[in-house]
Amino acid sequence: MISIVGGLFLIIGAYYVFKGDIYKSVIIYFIADICWVMLSIDRGDIFGSIVITIGMILGLFAYIKMNRGVMYKSLKKDNV
Repeated sequence: MISIVGGLFLIIGAYYVFKGDIYKSVIIYFIADICWVMLSIDRGDIFGSIVITIGMILGLFAYIKMNRGVMYKSLKKDNV
């Protein structure tokens, strides 16, 4: 059941990315990641939950950096 909920959050997050609302999509993806951590802990996959948690922490740092306005908007680094 938790994998279905996590998958639904991924679909909603992808919809917000499609609409161009990146801030909402990052939050929705973060909620989906929580579902995946709960699923991996339930199945006894400790290494998987560690890897997912590291990804969540990096995503949270990226969200904070985007929210502050210090992240580049493109790979050319001239658009801040």
